[in-house]
Amino acid sequence: METKGTTYLGIDGGGTRCRARIEDENGRVLGEASSGPATTRIGFDRAWRSIMEATEAAAAQSELTREDFARMHAGIGLAGIGRRGAEAALKEIPHPFASVIFISDGLAACLGAHSGADGAIVVAGTGSVGVGLIGGSEIRIAGYGFPVSDEGSGADIGLQVVRLALRAADRRGELTPLLAEVLGAFDQDPYQAVAWSEEARATDYAAFAPTVMRHANQGDPVGRRIVERAADAIGDLLDLFLAKGIDRLALVGGLADAITPWLTPDLRARLRRPDADAAAGALLVARGRLDLRKLDPPKRETDHEQASWFRV
Repeated sequence: METKGTTYLGIDGGGTRCRARIEDENGRVLGEASSGPATTRIGFDRAWRSIMEATEAAAAQSELTREDFARMHAGIGLAGIGRRGAEAALKEIPHPFASVIFISDGLAACLGAHSGADGAIVVAGTGSVGVGLIGGSEIRIAGYGFPVSDEGSGADIGLQVVRLALRAADRRGELTPLLAEVLGAFDQDPYQAVAWSEEARATDYAAFAPTVMRHANQGDPVGRRIVERAADAIGDLLDLFLAKGIDRLALVGGLADAITPWLTPDLRARLRRPDADAAAGALLVARGRLDLRKLDPPKRETDHEQASWFRV
């Protein structure tokens, strides 16, 4: 096959799945595909395999071969790149692209949601985090990782319901239809749940979130309390951005639509629909539409995040 012209790859690598989108020089989508989780928390090699699996599937749709990757510029939004050692580990992985810029998945989502302009997003997905851009500075709130952080996320919702299911099994709390269904997933055996928890990751806990949301919407009292708590946590992040003078807000992530009705009316009224998704934000970076060198490092009260982007 004749080699194609310059192409651009946008990757949205999160805790549940990795999405790849390839565009040509004119912004026409050539191919899209997805694969498994892509976060540094599952290991750098495994995350990279997910990235390449999604990329190769999208390339197949685009009628691109591996040789065409040498003319492909990649922007890769990846969960957990701020963890210590992530930059060094990812730089050691050989890649086939013309250029690669890694950014955090949260920054990719923020760039996509507001087309690179100032604004903020709260991610409500497997994990949760707040990311904002204002006057050339990036602001990050929470998102320290499950289980110590990520309040309001799918993983946090799943953790809460499993804990309450174990309490109900001991008759230390009421056994509602929600908790009965969760216990049923473990054959009504609390010790099976304990054994599962010893190996379970954030994505495994997050798999219970749709069940919790369904029962909460049906009026289950335990489900309602869990979801109300999650909505309060997401609302707190949105309020913090408003206090910082950022009023262009969007809620993104796999739980965004489900959690929005549980927010206060004031916050719901302030939310705007995202312009585009995290893959689009990563494509902005791949195309050089955003000069990351002018972007101040993320502001935090701690040194948790070492970097929100880097080039390899």
